[in-house]
Amino acid sequence: MIICRDTLQIRLGPQLADVEEIPEVCRNEVLEWNQQVKRLGSILLGLFSEGLGLSPGKLQELTCVDTRMMSGHYYPYCPQPDLTVGLTSHADPGVITVLLQNQVGGLQVKHGDEWVDVTPVPGALVVNIGDILQIMSNDEYKSVDHRVLANPSQEPRVSIAVFCNPSNHEKEFGPFPELVSSDKPAAYRQFTFDEYMRRFFTKGLDGKSLINYFRA
Repeated sequence: MIICRDTLQIRLGPQLADVEEIPEVCRNEVLEWNQQVKRLGSILLGLFSEGLGLSPGKLQELTCVDTRMMSGHYYPYCPQPDLTVGLTSHADPGVITVLLQNQVGGLQVKHGDEWVDVTPVPGALVVNIGDILQIMSNDEYKSVDHRVLANPSQEPRVSIAVFCNPSNHEKEFGPFPELVSSDKPAAYRQFTFDEYMRRFFTKGLDGKSLINYFRA
């Protein structure tokens, strides 16, 4: 199967990539976007923490937005979209993903056995819950399988995703103890983020099989 897209990846944090290595055509925008996503990520993590009944700073204490990787995807016009894909089915491996997309559709999420279009809304951002947040929430929050179809439009599809992850790779992660009880035991075992990412790069993009590897 042919994948029809071009991608620009830039490390944003905790150590920003060499600024001179960022293409000049988008350098200032990338630097500004990094600051805004960091601020938004902190706000979102506070809300997610409170939604679990935890202190607002609980997720931030775990450096959950410190490591940020930006992937800019460009999906050109594809004359045979039925024979190609834009991005195969997967769930995001990290904590949260902040996604900005232009008005050209193509993003789909899996709901039950059906694929549902995520129609772009002007001025809106898409926020994906990643597998790590599902694990820490002991399944209170759920990551979701999603994919991108090949682009049949004459206008290119552009999406900018920033993946937020912990910077402490040696710390063990698992369900928060406050969310584990006799009525709801831990659904996942403890693991380091390094172990988690090694497994991710071994497995690749393949639905939600990664999270199942860490089930208790």
